[in-house]
Amino acid sequence: MAESKIDQLRKRREYLIKGGGDKRIAKQHELGKLTARERLALLFEEDTFRESLLHMKHRCAHFGVAGKDFPGEGVVTGHGLVDGRPVYAASQDFTVAGGSVGETTSEKIRQAMDAALKTGDPFVMINDSGGARIQEGVDSLSGYGHIFYRNVLLSGVVPQISIIAGPCAGGAAYSPALTDFIIQVRHEGQLYITGPLVIKQVTGEDISAEQLGGVESHAHYSGVVHFIAENDEDAINITRRLLSFLPSNNSEDPPFVADLHDEEMIPDDSMNTIVPNDSREPYDMHEIIYRFVDNGDFMEVQEHFAENIIIGFGRLTGYSIGIIANQPMHKAGVLDIDSSDKASRFIRFCNAFNIPIVTFVDVPGFMPGVQQEYGGIIRHGAKMLFAYAAATVPKLTVVVRKAYGGAFLAMCSKSMGADLLCAWPTAEIAVMGAEGAVNVLYRKEIADADDPESERAKRLDEYRETFANPYFAASHGMVDEILEPSETRAYLASALDVLKAKRELRPQKKHGLIPL
Repeated sequence: MAESKIDQLRKRREYLIKGGGDKRIAKQHELGKLTARERLALLFEEDTFRESLLHMKHRCAHFGVAGKDFPGEGVVTGHGLVDGRPVYAASQDFTVAGGSVGETTSEKIRQAMDAALKTGDPFVMINDSGGARIQEGVDSLSGYGHIFYRNVLLSGVVPQISIIAGPCAGGAAYSPALTDFIIQVRHEGQLYITGPLVIKQVTGEDISAEQLGGVESHAHYSGVVHFIAENDEDAINITRRLLSFLPSNNSEDPPFVADLHDEEMIPDDSMNTIVPNDSREPYDMHEIIYRFVDNGDFMEVQEHFAENIIIGFGRLTGYSIGIIANQPMHKAGVLDIDSSDKASRFIRFCNAFNIPIVTFVDVPGFMPGVQQEYGGIIRHGAKMLFAYAAATVPKLTVVVRKAYGGAFLAMCSKSMGADLLCAWPTAEIAVMGAEGAVNVLYRKEIADADDPESERAKRLDEYRETFANPYFAASHGMVDEILEPSETRAYLASALDVLKAKRELRPQKKHGLIPL
């Protein structure tokens, strides 16, 4: 008798684990996509995934759904180990009713999220769904609400990562938007609020699903997506790599790689030749970053969006760090609306998860222009000021070249809370660039001179001699040290060792009001 019940259990498990069955699994593979369980098998170490709530079943009795069986309710949930650390996950199963989300589907997801919150472990959501299960009406809608609510509860407590491995449309798109990082699979993942057919009916615009919600639109233009994956396997690899830089929760320090800590710190003289002598000549800030981080291992975030600023994760002598840097190769490294938003969100994430921030500065100012002003550059630029000032993690700033005006403050000057600010000999710290400053300061003298061009050239030389270097700012205590570029890595590594013990008390309050 006992054996027959065990056989019954085994058969039931086998049936449920097959999801939509062999034909639908084959269809998924024909589309170049993995199944929900295959994705989880790649994410977790072998034999560590423990599925939960496999036997849950919907209770809908409407619109022909009554009595129908949806194995696993279109989602696989549970936990396993990634690099030896527990991680919770939910993976939508497109082979079961198109991965549609009903009341029970959402219950499985939110129980996994609640467990992640209780244990302090990251949560990964793999999205591949046709959307809400319409037959369940408001119960499905309420289910999404419960998921969104938990996204907010988990925010800043444990890292949340979303993979867009298939369609993710309508209200469902807001759950990924509430998480910390979104990874979208090229050609397979689509993310939008209203689909092409609705847009065609309402606005008359004709656009394909890929053009509307594919990686090009979100990674390059909207900034919604943080990483592009070429396929499911690549998406999982990106997820695992990203987790390697992050702590499991906000009460832990990020992972520390001991093998990197004791490596000999050899000055890299090639750093001394990266920045051109002509301050108007661009260079690639990546060349500095790759030489600065351990083993050149830099994981750039939002690589294709707002390219005038670079953000991402690296390590310095084994410690995880967040890096923010102006990029002179794009818009001369100027700060605009998109780059301000991009940097601000990243600063807030690093601060929430105890990740020190290293900032490389080469900024000529905020982007001028009517569209920038109308678009709210004041409000968006203020986000950077707020984010840096509110951050209590160690903040190290390196002035590489230009550091002009309010944009310098927005890139974490000492007055905005940098714990240590060093400058290279190429640094230019001033209210504005020489040409603009001379036009303001000596307009009358230049206009009245017998030779205006000669007078202008003389005044430019005077201004550059005073401000086109870091020494004036250093004499006023705004710079802690002037370094050869080759010395920077060792200097900041030593500073980071000391600043690990940093404690900073702030006024008691519910939360600050960032200018959103």
